[in-house]
Amino acid sequence: MQRILIVDDDEEIRSLLQRFFEKHGFEADTAGSGTAMDARLARTAYDLVILDVMLPGEDGFSVCKRLRGSGKLPVIMVTGVTDPTDRIVGLELGADDYVTKPFDARELLARVRAVLRRSEASPTSDAHATPVLRFSGWRLDILRRELRSSDMTLTPLSSGEFDLLVAFAQHPQRILTREQLIDLSRGPAHDAFDRSIDVQVSRLRRKIEEDPGDPEIIRTVRNVGYIFASAVERQ
Repeated sequence: MQRILIVDDDEEIRSLLQRFFEKHGFEADTAGSGTAMDARLARTAYDLVILDVMLPGEDGFSVCKRLRGSGKLPVIMVTGVTDPTDRIVGLELGADDYVTKPFDARELLARVRAVLRRSEASPTSDAHATPVLRFSGWRLDILRRELRSSDMTLTPLSSGEFDLLVAFAQHPQRILTREQLIDLSRGPAHDAFDRSIDVQVSRLRRKIEEDPGDPEIIRTVRNVGYIFASAVERQ
């Protein structure tokens, strides 16, 4: 049974979501702040965190940044603010998905399941046939879901960033539109918007490019999409 942690300062929302997710086969715990979340994480291993932006003390954006810097725990951010800038900031910080209040609990459930599927399995059907991909000094292990540099240093990636990098690396030297990248990394049913791909590409460039401002691996094709320019060796 998968265990999730719901972090929200609204006690009623925490209680409602906890009962809802337990009804649908999850183990669910709650926390009302970043501090309470840290205490939970110190005691229990979780598969995913649902994180509200508006928290007392440390806000959800700062909490998300900390979570992303310390590991690969999937994060879905929730906010009552409809400004798309907030959504972009959340994705920039490494959130795997973003939901705006008010939301249907069934939609949140579907997004949780989708993120967990992405974090547990590779996004393409032939991943087991080519579990390790090498490019430009990097080693991408699909089964272990790890990216390592030439000196084998582990580079942390969110589940969304990892799946996008796999999509690129399995289709090298081929122009891919944003829509194709969404389909390859998240599935055709995902209702992501174009800007989310741009955000994740920007984050990947900062992690794998020598000069993110002048990228050599993931290049932009003006008015079309992107191309993974590196040669890829399959093992």
